[in-house]
Amino acid sequence: MTQTGLNRLLAAVLQEAKQAGIPVSERISPSAKINSRAKTRFGCCRRTGKEYTIEISAFLLEAEERAVRQTLAHEILHTCPGCSNHGTLWQHWAAEMNRLYGYEIRRTDSPEHLGIPDERPVRWLVVCQRCGKEIPRMKRSPLVLHPERYRCSCGGTLTVKPPLI
Repeated sequence: MTQTGLNRLLAAVLQEAKQAGIPVSERISPSAKINSRAKTRFGCCRRTGKEYTIEISAFLLEAEERAVRQTLAHEILHTCPGCSNHGTLWQHWAAEMNRLYGYEIRRTDSPEHLGIPDERPVRWLVVCQRCGKEIPRMKRSPLVLHPERYRCSCGGTLTVKPPLI
């Protein structure tokens, strides 16, 4: 997808939100930025003063248009008053967009859900001792540092394999 195509989608999703009566900001840049460095997030809404800029990860541009639209919608909702986080109000507007336009906007998303290959670097692998489920992690998170504080969804205990990189 080109920059022009991305900007066209941004305008279309903005129009959808406005038609739905969602109070998105009037101060969103009409040009979305493509972030070629982001590896673990799909989009970002940046506020500078009273202006908003929507960023989309370059790797997401290889996905189907629906995934890009959904990510744009997610980020646009952050421009609504009281929606800088994923709180109750943001969730309300996301549910409205989902209902009206068939999106599946969520607080967080996965490459599998968006239909793109998962190429994030895996440095740690947390493994369930009961069912063998593997939980990849890119960072030394609390789960990686203290797996004994957590349980797998099956109830099993978790251990960490040594760094993979």
